[in-house]
Amino acid sequence: MGEKQALGDIEINDNHNTTDLEKHVMMDSGDAAERTEAQQNGHEPVRPTRLYKRRWLIVFLFSSYSLCNSFQWIQYGIISNIFMKFYNVDAFTIDWMSMIYMLTYIPFIFPVTWLLDKKGLRVIALVATALNCAGTWIKLASVRPNLFAVTLLGQFSCSFAQVFILGMPSRIASVWFGSEEVSTACSIGVFGNQLGIAIGFLVPPILVPNVDDMDELAHHIRIMFYITAGVATLLFILVVIVFQERPELPPTQAQATARSIPPEQYSYTASIRRLLRNKPFILLIITYGLNVGCFYAVGTLLNRMIIEHYPGEEVNAGRIGLTIVIAGMVGSLICGIWLDKTKTYKQTTLAVYFMSLVGMIIYAVTLSLGHLWVVFITAGTLGFFMTGYLPLGFEFAVELTYPESEGTSSGLLNCSAQVFGIIFTICQGKIIDSFGTLAGNIFLCVFLLIGTIITGLIKSDLRRQHANQLAKAAAEGQMSGQDYGATALISQPQTPPPPPPPQG
Repeated sequence: MGEKQALGDIEINDNHNTTDLEKHVMMDSGDAAERTEAQQNGHEPVRPTRLYKRRWLIVFLFSSYSLCNSFQWIQYGIISNIFMKFYNVDAFTIDWMSMIYMLTYIPFIFPVTWLLDKKGLRVIALVATALNCAGTWIKLASVRPNLFAVTLLGQFSCSFAQVFILGMPSRIASVWFGSEEVSTACSIGVFGNQLGIAIGFLVPPILVPNVDDMDELAHHIRIMFYITAGVATLLFILVVIVFQERPELPPTQAQATARSIPPEQYSYTASIRRLLRNKPFILLIITYGLNVGCFYAVGTLLNRMIIEHYPGEEVNAGRIGLTIVIAGMVGSLICGIWLDKTKTYKQTTLAVYFMSLVGMIIYAVTLSLGHLWVVFITAGTLGFFMTGYLPLGFEFAVELTYPESEGTSSGLLNCSAQVFGIIFTICQGKIIDSFGTLAGNIFLCVFLLIGTIITGLIKSDLRRQHANQLAKAAAEGQMSGQDYGATALISQPQTPPPPPPPQG
C-alpha cells in the first residue's frame, strides 16, 4: 500500500485526544453540549478518518532528535570529575551544565506552548532541531581550558531546544495516531528522550577517558563533540525534508472536528486559568514534579555518588546510569501498552509511584555495600519504575484535563519537574558533601513518600474516557437509527396496484 493509503476502514471517533482548537472552543462557547446533543440526535456527520503509515516515521523521527538533545543533558555530569579538571571549575559549576536544562525550561515553556498552538508541530520541530544543531557546533568551538563560557553557551542553546521537545509526545500521538495507539505512541516519544539519556550515561566515559595530558584530553572531548554535531546536523536536515505538520485526513473524529473550528476562538490564557483551577491536575503537577525531580537529581549526581564509594569507576558509573534508563524505557513501553488495554490510569500511576519509593529505598541502602553488581540490580529496579512513570504522568494529565491542550498540560508537568529537579539537585549535592550519599538519598525518599501519599488523594476524573464513551454511544445510536429506518421501510405494508379498467 502507498504511504498515504489508509491502513484501515473509516473509523468512528474513539480518540483519546483532541487538539487545542477543538478543546477550548468547545469549553468557551458551550459547543461541547451542542455537539454531544447533535451526535445523540443523529445530526452530527461522521467525517472520513484514516491512519497513515507515515505516522510511524514522524514519531520515530521525533524520538531521534529528542534522543540527540537529551544525550547532551548528562554528557558533562556523568564525567564531571574530568570536565572539572579540563576547565578548572568546581563540581557545583559542572552540575549547572545539567541544571541549565531545567532552569531554561521554566521561563520559556509558556511562550513555546503558545507558539505550538499558533504555528503547529512542524515549526516547533524545525526550531528544536535548529537550536540543538547550533548548540553542538558552538560546543565544538569550546574545546580549550579557557573557553568554559563558550561551552556553557552551547549547552544553553541545547537546553533551549529541549523546551521545544519535552512536551511534544502527547501532542504528536493525538494528531497522528488512532484511539487504540495514543498511549503507545506517547511512550515511543518518551522512549527517545530516555534512550538519549541512556547513551549520555554510557558513551562519554568511553570516549573521554580520565587522562592527565590536557592536549590528549582535548582531543577526546573534541571527538565526542564532532560525533554529536554530525548527528544533530543530519537530524535537522531530515526534519526539514520529512517532518509533516499533520496527516491529510485526520486519524479520528475528534481531530476531524478540530479542523473545522476557527482558530480565533481559542484562548491560551483562559486554558491556563482552567487548568490551575483543576484540583486533581494540581495534585498531579506536584506529584509528577517530585518523582521526576528525584530522577533528575539522581542522574545529575550519579557520577559523584558512584565515585565516592567506587573510586576510578567512571565507566561503570555510566553503565549504571545506562541500566537505570534502559530499565525505565522497558517500564515506559509496558506502562503505555497496559494503559491502552486497561485504561486504569490512577491505579497504575499509584502502583508505579509506590514502587519508585521502594526502589529508591533499596538503592540508598545498598549503594555503599561495596558490590557493584548489587548497585546495577538495585539501580535497574529503581529506573524501571521511576522513569517508567514519565508517560503515565503525561497520559493521566490528559485524562484529568480533557478537553484542554495536551501541550499545555504536559508543559505544566514538565515545568514542575524542572523546578523540583533544580531544588533536589542542589540540596542533595550539599547533603552528600556534608553527610554522605545515604543521607542524600534518604532526602529523596522522604519526598517520594510524600508524592505517593498525594497520588492516592488524586480523584480519578477520567474526562477523556467519558467523552470517548459518549461519542461512541452517539455514533452507535446514529448507526442504529439508520438501520431502523431501513428496516421500517422494508417492513412497511405494500399497497396493491389498482385493478385495470374493464374493457368496453
